[in-house]
Amino acid sequence: MIRLIAVAVSAILLLSSVVSASERQRLGYGVLVTNDLLGDGRDRWRSGSVASSRVWGPEWTGQLPDNIGEILELRFNAEIIAPRNLNVPAAGDRPFAGAISLGLHTHFQTNQIEFAVGGDLVFTGPQTGLDDLQSFLHDQIGSGKLSSATRNAQVGNDINPTLVAEAGHSIEFGKTARLRPFVEGRAGVETMARVGADLIFGHVGHKELLVRDPVTGHRYRAITNGLPGYSFIVGGDMAYVDSSEFLPSNQGLKLSDARSRARAGVHWNGNSGLGAFYGLTWLDKEFKGQADDQIVGSVRLRIDF
Repeated sequence: MIRLIAVAVSAILLLSSVVSASERQRLGYGVLVTNDLLGDGRDRWRSGSVASSRVWGPEWTGQLPDNIGEILELRFNAEIIAPRNLNVPAAGDRPFAGAISLGLHTHFQTNQIEFAVGGDLVFTGPQTGLDDLQSFLHDQIGSGKLSSATRNAQVGNDINPTLVAEAGHSIEFGKTARLRPFVEGRAGVETMARVGADLIFGHVGHKELLVRDPVTGHRYRAITNGLPGYSFIVGGDMAYVDSSEFLPSNQGLKLSDARSRARAGVHWNGNSGLGAFYGLTWLDKEFKGQADDQIVGSVRLRIDF
């Protein structure tokens, strides 16, 4: 844990020096909390996560700049992945995994193609302290406890450099409907290639910066336009998965090389700096022994003072 804190502090200081290297200002902040208790009400597999973004740049004009590196996003993610039974996992179920990541990403566009490109350091294992957090939370709500056997079998301590790149193009249908097909590649803690699309009804995304959550694929607001009202989104994607550190082959696990997601959500903006989002995501089976798919829920509450 001490090693993780030292590395994390060093990474934060380095990234902070990068985003402050020129005349930049903080342009926005976004966060998305996901948990399967907010979806199908169970507690397993993609159990819970937090995605958080802070964005800096010289200014925000309502659209992405042409220059790479002009808009910078400091990204923090934390995730808990768990077997179906925390006390006595079934044979062939996935191991417990805790992951915390820090990264720097840039957003730009070329020929109306929107790009998000960057890298993360993904820390896994007991060094993250997420196994202790899971045990504490379950003690508070009287749910199943994380046994010593589950802890000992969890994904081990490691640092996984991970590259992420997404390209998308928005196709307008009138003033408030947009179809945005995209492709994404990830290489590192999980290596995959993904293709999908999101269909938006409403003002979300109009002159805003949206960041994609890695677990659900929902895009949350990092820079908002402040327009009041409701916006609705449906989307989905399919990925070819080459490898995953969360599903170690030395434990006899065989990952599903095709992984699909389907999602729907609603954004709301009020007139006084209030905003909220709720979405549901269906997640396909990720490994051969997974007994079922799952549905997770995601929320965001924005209060501007």
